Parts: sequence; C-alpha cells; structure tokens
Amino acid sequence: MKKKLATVTALAVVAMMAFAGCGGGNDAEGGAAQLTLGTGGTTGTYYAVGGTMSTVLNNAMENTSLKVVSTGASKANILDIDEKVSDIAIVQNDVMYYAFNGTDLFEADGAFDTFSAVAGLYDETCQVIAESGITSIADLKGKTVNVGDAGSGVEFNATQILAAYGLDIHKDIVKVNGSFGDAADSIKDGKIHAAFITAGAPTTAVVDLSISKEINLLSIDDEHAEALMAEYPFYTKTIIPGGTYASVPEDVQTLSVRATLIAGNDLTEDAVYELTKALFENKDALANSNAKFAELDPALAVQGISVPFHPGAEKYFKEIGVLN
Repeated sequence: MKKKLATVTALAVVAMMAFAGCGGGNDAEGGAAQLTLGTGGTTGTYYAVGGTMSTVLNNAMENTSLKVVSTGASKANILDIDEKVSDIAIVQNDVMYYAFNGTDLFEADGAFDTFSAVAGLYDETCQVIAESGITSIADLKGKTVNVGDAGSGVEFNATQILAAYGLDIHKDIVKVNGSFGDAADSIKDGKIHAAFITAGAPTTAVVDLSISKEINLLSIDDEHAEALMAEYPFYTKTIIPGGTYASVPEDVQTLSVRATLIAGNDLTEDAVYELTKALFENKDALANSNAKFAELDPALAVQGISVPFHPGAEKYFKEIGVLN
C-alpha cells in the first residue's frame, strides 16, 4: 500500500478509535466483525445517512456491524481507507474517480488503488442557480459566479460544466469561492449573478432563496450532457422536478454525481456481500428513517461507477441480475 501523510481528520479518528477500542475487523458484541464507516461532519448528510445505516443494518446482519465516525467527507475518506483508519466510507463518485486516476483533487497525491465500489446510494445534483435575467450557462460569461469552496468537488464540477459550454473558469467568469449558504445570500443581496451547488435537491439554502427572490435554475441540454458524460463517466442525467423551488415551475435537466459507498480492498468478500445484500433488502426501513434512501435502487446503484466493484458487491449485483 502506498503510504500517505495522514490528514488531521485521519489522526483524530485514529485517536477516537484507539480510545473506543474499535477498528476494522474487531469483534463487536455478539461476535460480529465491526466495520468503521467514515462519513462526514456531524451536521452533514453523510453522517446522518451513516447513522441510519448503522441503526437499521446492525439489526439485519448476523456477521457484520457498523460503527459510524465523523470525518472530513469524500477526500478524507479516501485517505482514511488507504491508511486503514476506516473500512468503508461514503464519498462522491467524482472524487472517487479522481482518487483512482490520480487527477484533479488527487493530482498532488497520486492514484489510490486501495478501495473499490460497493454501491451508489443517492444523487448529489449539479445545480446552477442564477438571478432571473440569466437563462443559460452560456450567459454566465463575464458574470460573477460562486463555484463552491476552493479546491472542492463543486469547483471541479463547475470547471467541467463551464468548459463544456466553451467557458474557462479562470478567464471567462469572475470566480468567487464560498459555501452554499454564502452563495444563496450573495445572490439575494445582488453581490453575485449565479452559483454552482452540488447537493441533493431540494437544497435548503436554495429553497430559502427561491422564496425570497426570483431565480432561474439553468439546464444542461442533451448535447452538452452527453459530451460531459462521455468525458467524465461519473456523471448521470437528472431531472429536477418543477416546483422543487418556488420560482422554478418547470422541470430542469442537469447532471448528478452520486453519493457512493466504498470499501477497502482488504475486506472479505463475505463481509461486503452481507453488507450489500442487507442494504438493499432493508431499503424500506432505511427510507423510513432517512428520505435519502428512497432513491436506493440496485439498477441505479451500479450507474456512474467508474472504478472496480468490490468482489462482495459484484457478487450480489450479479446474483440479482444488474451486472453481467
């Protein structure tokens, strides 16, 4: 395994695990192997999704249990699995692609081959919101645009989508970095013209903005969507239904990346098979506790996955006929 400098997050989680006496493969109560599940910040969606998985699936699996830990989300989770701090984790599938190929967010770190895919869980939608006078992504030329936090997955989504429309993120817009909340507040106050937000729709910051200000949700048409999907296999087409936001009555086509469950390659086929099977056989219980799991579907779970599946997950998906 290629050694990396541990992140502050990874070190913190190592300390937490040492204190708790847990870790990948340790026996949990009842003799089940306990897997550490890396998620995100304690106020974020990944942490809540992980908590639901732990609550529901620990009652459904005989030989495996999950322990949820808070982390720095996607990139930190890749590093944590590489360092064997976590056994499984939730990541965006575009960040997973960058890690596997050593590009973009992972250009300085190099490629990682110590993890594999388990299943796509739900969409994280590339939403391009703009003030009412802007009606297309091409109209963003010369405009002030929030493209997410510096170096984030959102910024790379913005770079790729703008480029598909012939716009250079560094030359053709006035680039602003900031959070989703910052972006919504700045559009409301007239400080910026548009923003890229990659998150499940509806997104709270955009819901609040659309109630107080007329906005447009910019579409990615078929031609540009197909070009992006051909170049970046982690994208999938998505329709944001009309009425999702107060001032957007029509359906809008865009692209999504997917929140994806990954596993360390050293996990056994049996453990990952049991986890994958339990995940889909308990969809209703999961969805009753967290609405994100309403999107869980085995046919969708294998879409937009551009890295190898873990043998345990592959076995399950072949068994039910969604992989050949």
